[in-house]
Amino acid sequence: MLWAIAPYLTAIMTNSELKRVVVTGLGAITPIGNTLEEYWEGLLSGRNGIGPVTLFDASRHNCRIAGEVKGFDPHLYLERKEAKRMDRFAQFGVSASKQALADANFVINDLNAEQVGAIIGTGIGGLKVLEDQQEIYLTRGPDRCSPFMIPMMIANMAAGLTAIHTGAKGPNNCTVTACAAGSNAIGDAFRLVQRGYAQAMICGGTEAAVTPLSFAGFASARTLSTRNDDPAHASRPFDRDRDGFVMGEGAGILLLEELEHALSRGAKIYAEIIGYAMTCDAYHMTSPVPGGEGAARAIQLAMKDAGIAPDQVDYINAHGTSTAMNDVTETAAIKTALGESAYQVAISSTKSMTGHLLGGSGGIEAVATAMAIANDKVLPTINLENPDPGCDLDYVPHQSRSQTVNVALSNSFGFGGHNVTLVFKKYNPAN
Repeated sequence: MLWAIAPYLTAIMTNSELKRVVVTGLGAITPIGNTLEEYWEGLLSGRNGIGPVTLFDASRHNCRIAGEVKGFDPHLYLERKEAKRMDRFAQFGVSASKQALADANFVINDLNAEQVGAIIGTGIGGLKVLEDQQEIYLTRGPDRCSPFMIPMMIANMAAGLTAIHTGAKGPNNCTVTACAAGSNAIGDAFRLVQRGYAQAMICGGTEAAVTPLSFAGFASARTLSTRNDDPAHASRPFDRDRDGFVMGEGAGILLLEELEHALSRGAKIYAEIIGYAMTCDAYHMTSPVPGGEGAARAIQLAMKDAGIAPDQVDYINAHGTSTAMNDVTETAAIKTALGESAYQVAISSTKSMTGHLLGGSGGIEAVATAMAIANDKVLPTINLENPDPGCDLDYVPHQSRSQTVNVALSNSFGFGGHNVTLVFKKYNPAN
């Protein structure tokens, strides 16, 4: 069986020849904007993307608010017939991927198609299609179910359809690690380019789980905010008065490219990705291990992979879900991983504006992190009015901040105990 692992052994044996990997394209479809420019402007201005649910009748639900994507038109990116055969999560993923390619001015053709791949994560996949088809099955019978039901609902379709609609014939995969899925996709894509298995990778996360069944399940687990009368202030990471997360939807996609390839075509470079680590709490299905040991190890291992010290970190885009357990646990993990430097680093949760996109969150947050580096801006945590005593770090409350961002981390943690940290830095031709 040695032949089966030989490529991986070769990669391990040639670590001294690892490729440098840069971010050359970004795409975003989010509750605060459906383009990169709109999303970035919304982040800088502290725009609230949370409001009453409009995608279904939520009157019977305890939680009736969400971070919905507004005014999204899939036909800007897809033919009408093609869009009709996709669940909303796949529409988001393919559309944001096309945005990222256009932003990078990257053309996939017969000469490079086999060297361009896609890894797009999702936590749930096509839940809306599943719910709709179950209703058809119960009311109209099995013969009336759509022949497209299975390919529309399965989680890998955002990645598969992105390849179909862009022509990317290289490595293709789908990470399904709950709320860490988008970050795992980016990290895995980074490894493929770093080790020479692809010249470029389309990667990130997508989710469209604002559905009746999803809301019922999360509400039964008592994880959702019920601040229905004040949606603008419902998502409040690190705040003493937080009462749960607010679900969001959308997609965030990065184009990662091998540095020399990017330079050869004169590509703009937002940032360089230099570190990635994933760990598991091995503790509980939904709760993080007390003290954040698993998350702390992910941060430490990612910094080790990147070759950076704690005092070099300028900014952390936190997982920051606005739940009682996560925010305190993540704060503890950052303190463990960074030591005294934790008190000097700027930290923010952009979920305060977008809500929690589940498997899509790591994608839009990596986009935000790359933009923070490119523009030397630290993003705000809105609604942080009364900090939790257990959350005593610098969470950049209310307003964005101008400061040099040379190195930034992006954290994502998911049900099942999945912990992922990505490390980005400002691109410097000299090193």
